[in-house]
Amino acid sequence: MTAPPDVWKIASVADAARARAAVDRTATDGGTPTLERARFLTALTARLRDCLSRGGEWELRLHVRQSATGQPARLEASLSPVGDREPGSKDETPSLTCSLPHQPARKSRRAATSLSQALLAADEDTAVVLRLLDEQEDLVRLHREELHHTNQGVLALHADLEAAARAQRELLEAERTARAATERARRLLTFLGDASAAITSSLSHTAILRRLSDMLVPEYAERLDVWLFDEEEYEDHDDERAHRVREHSAAAVAAARTGRPQHAGAHPGSLPGVDDLPPSVLSPERPLLAIPLVAQRLLGVLTLTAPGPRFDEDTSVMLVELARRVGVALDHAHRYQQSRNTAEALQRAQLTELPTPPGLLLAARYLPATWGMNIGGDWYDAFLQPDGSLLAVIGDVTGHGLHAAVVMGQLRTALRAYAVENATPGEILTRLHRMLGHLQPDLYATALIARFRPGEPEVVWASAGHPPAVVRGADGTVRVLEAKPGVMLGIPLPYVYRDHRADLSPGSSLVLYTDGLVERRGQGIDPGIGRLARALEALNTLELEQDPDAAADSLLKPLLYDSERDDDVCLLLCHTVTPTAPERPLKAALFPSGSAAPDSSPARGSVKDTRREGGFRESL
Repeated sequence: MTAPPDVWKIASVADAARARAAVDRTATDGGTPTLERARFLTALTARLRDCLSRGGEWELRLHVRQSATGQPARLEASLSPVGDREPGSKDETPSLTCSLPHQPARKSRRAATSLSQALLAADEDTAVVLRLLDEQEDLVRLHREELHHTNQGVLALHADLEAAARAQRELLEAERTARAATERARRLLTFLGDASAAITSSLSHTAILRRLSDMLVPEYAERLDVWLFDEEEYEDHDDERAHRVREHSAAAVAAARTGRPQHAGAHPGSLPGVDDLPPSVLSPERPLLAIPLVAQRLLGVLTLTAPGPRFDEDTSVMLVELARRVGVALDHAHRYQQSRNTAEALQRAQLTELPTPPGLLLAARYLPATWGMNIGGDWYDAFLQPDGSLLAVIGDVTGHGLHAAVVMGQLRTALRAYAVENATPGEILTRLHRMLGHLQPDLYATALIARFRPGEPEVVWASAGHPPAVVRGADGTVRVLEAKPGVMLGIPLPYVYRDHRADLSPGSSLVLYTDGLVERRGQGIDPGIGRLARALEALNTLELEQDPDAAADSLLKPLLYDSERDDDVCLLLCHTVTPTAPERPLKAALFPSGSAAPDSSPARGSVKDTRREGGFRESL
């Protein structure tokens, strides 16, 4: 239930002031909060002022409305002109409301209030508002200070984050740089390992220098020059000569004199362990790096022209180390070549001159291995026995080098000594077997001995583990003497070798050879023997009797043209002349050293090599 409103007539400022004071007292008695009451009274004063400015007489109605839901009561104030009783007229303004926590007394709502009391009460409200305003200002100041500190903290945090981000970027850059340096070092070490393997896998000076040039140019050097002090010693007879430097830079001369790497450029290189020199007149625009090639002694100087404006420090360290390994590889190649030449000279010195028995044409070939130390151990021999028969011998000592060549000489000498007693091939091999087992228990040998007797159409032969001989009949048919061979010479068990006989009618040919001619890695020996048989079958009797030397070359060519020789090769061709053949000097015989053949061709039997048709003609 709503109580009737209180009404005040407003016609002057005094009326308005008294009405305002009454409303203030009602709101105060009802417990309206000070701030809300101040807002309410301020709005009411503004409306009263508006009404007075419009003139006339106005009514102020003040209602205390109760809430049915238990909520606090509401105080409503509305202004309307006097005489306007219809609600919602155009001059009536919307009601102003404020809360009333409790019910004000009725008499207090109608009690008269003096203007002075109303003014003092208004000042109290103003003081409350000002006090609240001060509190709010204090709060605002505190919040502002807190915000300032917060901003300072945020700025500090941003600075810390920026510093952390900068430090992180620096760490990432340092890590990237370290990874790049590690990758570069790994690449240089990998290159050094690969280059070392490449240059040490060869024992040819020319091949070593060619591989070095291929690996360094153009990534690590624009140009590469090698100055070897003893160039004549480094000549490779089986290959082209390495590029020789006609004019040497001052840096190369200084490196040769001091034994230290030298850098010549417009600006100091400051390379580790390298001396700096002025720029070279031979390369004024690009720096030079001259590195000594050292092994047991100073072998020469490697001079590199920079691929760019300067040499990198890490690259220079790698190049100096590579040059050291090149020096060692060249020294090993030099020692190997000396040993190889010595073994080959000894081997050739012990090979025999072929005899010239009537009714027989002989031709022989010895070809040293083209690479490796596989020289020494293969030999052939042909000589007459006291009874007039001819012994043709082919053999191969296991192992290579000087030792094998020496053992081969011992076997050759012992074989000739045993043959003086007119022993058969099997008897000679049996004695050689006992001798080799006694003198050289760690070496073995294979050998095949064939005996020809003038006027007899057969050959007597015995084999000690040697590849079988190949026979070409007078009718051109080819067969292999495949009787089971005996054991190798020197095998630690007693053995007696048997003699075998084979037809060898006039016009036939017998070919003895070592395994280096027919054996290939991964293929075995049988395919090689088959190729030799086909090559022998392709010859005719006229070719064999007119030029057995050329016939021997014809046998070698199809077997050796497609591969390097990793073992010595010996070939002994024996051809029995047909009775109708005219008497003539035996062209197949090897002439003594220094003598000339009847047709003034290079002498067969001289120490000097004669090379023809791809190197297959290398006779003694």
